[in-house]
This record gives sequence, structure tokens and C-alpha cells, in this order.
Amino acid sequence: MANWFSALARTRQQLTQTLTRLWRGGAAAGQTLENLEEQLLRADVPSRLAGELLQQLRRTAGEGGPEAVAELRRLLAEALGQPADFTWTGDRKPRTFLIVGVNGSGKTTTCAKLARQAAQTGCRVLLGAADTFRAAGADQLARWADYLQCDVVTGAFGADAAAVAFDALAAAQARGCDVLLIDTAGRMHTKTPLMRELQKVRDVLAKRQPGAPDEVWLVLDATLGQNAIVQARQFHEAVPLTGVVIAKVDGSSKAGFIFAVTRELGVPIRFIGLGEGADDLVPFEADPFVEALLGKAERSAIDAR
Repeated sequence: MANWFSALARTRQQLTQTLTRLWRGGAAAGQTLENLEEQLLRADVPSRLAGELLQQLRRTAGEGGPEAVAELRRLLAEALGQPADFTWTGDRKPRTFLIVGVNGSGKTTTCAKLARQAAQTGCRVLLGAADTFRAAGADQLARWADYLQCDVVTGAFGADAAAVAFDALAAAQARGCDVLLIDTAGRMHTKTPLMRELQKVRDVLAKRQPGAPDEVWLVLDATLGQNAIVQARQFHEAVPLTGVVIAKVDGSSKAGFIFAVTRELGVPIRFIGLGEGADDLVPFEADPFVEALLGKAERSAIDAR
């Protein structure tokens, strides 16, 4: 099973040398802070946030040293915030999750991993394969359902996605499922007709069960960095999001874009994909993320002696 530290290794390597110099402090602390800002930008931390961090560090820890690194950790964790506690079950049964995203974001695999997470809490889960654009879309989710030993409702290639979603919700209600996860087709955020179809899926679910879907989660590919935020904004406009899942963090050196999700969208990050295994999707927590992003500057300083 992957962990935070291994998944963020590439991003952390960019920052290690600068953080080590900052931890040591001294006369060159000012230059080190400028280098730190550059490295944060390269890691895709939003430019406004990077500038705010450096201003604060200059005021409170301008001479560098261990206090500066500790302050940086605190400021980064504070920038991420702490989302409200999440539970898989709610007032309605089933609790319906609409999973959306662009082509290639890892959406179908993420949907299956979310089913694994819900099942591990004791929930009965049903998967809805509303990705009818790809001939293999339903087959891929059905294979995951077989592996996870959970129910699945699929539709024929080219079938109406909203009708499949409706049938999945009806089946989840009839079978007494706690959680329904609906995988939708990947769609370009710039294609208005495709985004309207997503709105249709949402509206049909609401007709079957008032208030559904309970959650609309966007899957973002971490390797895209700041470009993923453009996608997120347009999905948010079409079908207001309630959460974000970040996939492929282990293959990215741009994990800093995660700060933009909470700051610019005001939408909580719910889960992070740290690897390819079925259990390599974990609830997002600010402190472990920041710890893995920065590493142990004091350890690096000792090793460099």
C-alpha cells in the first residue's frame, strides 16, 4: 500500500535543498526565501499563495532556522484548511454520489476505489456504469465490481447515460444499498452539449429521489497541475461540486496545485490517490500532506554534513 511520503517524493525532491538551507538559517536567509518561492511555484503552488507565504515568513522568521521551517509547515496546513467530517451514510438511503471528470483523469478506477472505501465501513455499495461513450467503460467497472464483490448496473454501449443512472438508483433503492456511486463518461469541460448531458443525469436522479445526487465529486489528474483547475471551474459551473478527488498524485511533481483547489473553488478535497492499488486511495488530511511535501529539513541538514 502506497503512503504519503513515497507518493510525494518527486515534489519533495524539488524543495529539499532549499528547505535544508532555510533550516540552517544565517546571512543568506533572504536569498534562500527567494529560492523557496521559486521552488514552490515550480511545484505548482498558486503564485498568490506562494507570495503570501514568503511575506509572512519574512515577518516572522526572516533569519531562517528551524522556526522558519516550522512556520512554513503551519502556514501550508492552514492554507489547506480542515474540511468538515465526511461519512458515507446520510439521511437518505442510498446516498448517491455522481462521479465526474474529463477523459483520462482516472475516473472509473477512482470510482471503484471509492466503492472499496465505502464497503470497508460496512456499507452495501452499488456501482452505476453510466459511462456509455466507451465500449469498454461498462466492462471495466463490471470487472471492478466483481473484484470488489459489490452490485453493478450497466447499460449498453451508446445508451442514454441518464437512463442508466436512473436504473442504477432504482436498483440501489430496491436492494437496500447504503451507497450508490455513478461513474459518468469522461467529457471535455469545453464541450457545452456534453456538460448539458451531465446536468440531465443529475436532474433525472433528482426525479427518482428528491435531493439526489447527494454528492457530486470531480476527479482531477494531479499530473496536469494548475491546468486541472481550469477544468474544475467549468465543471463547478455546470454541476456544482461538493468534493474533489485527486488521482495520480504518485506520478506528479506538481502536487502544489492541490492548494488551488481549496483556495479558488472552496470545495473540499475528499480523497487522494497515492498509487495504483485498490487500497491506494486515502482520505485527504492536511498535516500528513504537508509533512510529506516538505520532508524533514533537519534530517537532510544532518545528512549533508
